[in-house]
Amino acid sequence: MQVVVCVKQIPDPASPSSLDPDTHNMVRTDDQVLDDTDRYGLEVGLQIAEQTEGSVTIVSMGPTGSMQGIRQALAMGADKAVIIDDPALAGSDALTTAKALSAAAKREGFDVVIAGVESTDGYSGVMPQMMSELLDVPALTFARKVELDGGSILIERQTAAGFDVVQAELPALLAVTGGVVEPRYPTFKGIMAAKSKPIDTLSAEDVQTPNNARQSIISVVPAPAREGGTIVEDEGEAHLAIIEMLEQAKVI
Repeated sequence: MQVVVCVKQIPDPASPSSLDPDTHNMVRTDDQVLDDTDRYGLEVGLQIAEQTEGSVTIVSMGPTGSMQGIRQALAMGADKAVIIDDPALAGSDALTTAKALSAAAKREGFDVVIAGVESTDGYSGVMPQMMSELLDVPALTFARKVELDGGSILIERQTAAGFDVVQAELPALLAVTGGVVEPRYPTFKGIMAAKSKPIDTLSAEDVQTPNNARQSIISVVPAPAREGGTIVEDEGEAHLAIIEMLEQAKVI
């Protein structure tokens, strides 16, 4: 089974980061790490490939840099990496990014595309759904448990009330939550093997994705400080103050 896993390199959360004073975008250094949420998606992909004697290709969009994050994914066990790195795509919105990643997935061919629910440096939470529409495959989102069932895939979809059981025929797109599996750590053998694994670099032209939807950040301001709460001294009638507050909030 051919598995494509979407991954992203992000600035190391453990290191100080900054914003460009002109564009207000995050300054991305050459040394970036694999987004922690993508480690879960990659582990699911590796397990599916192991069960089906398949292969795993990771696709990523963004500055290549030192490829620290890409090498980490390859060291975990991915067979190949495809990176879309083109200055023309800088500042792309979520839809443009989804188009580029979907085009890369189509080039490679796939039975299942896997992604995290959202990246930790973007938090848009819409990429998997956009990609499923562009790829014309069903989307199984917020998966907290994944199982193969012949030519279909079965998940437990996390909800506010518990979970739903959702099944879809392959090919399909899968978006997994953190904790769906325990990601493996790269071994020394895996780290050495990663150095010789194929890495393809694509341009915007290669994926036929001109950036016609460049997003811009107008301004960045500090979040307002949290105001102190109201202290009510209970002398036997504190409940009246609570009732008054609930009435003002139109709760009752």
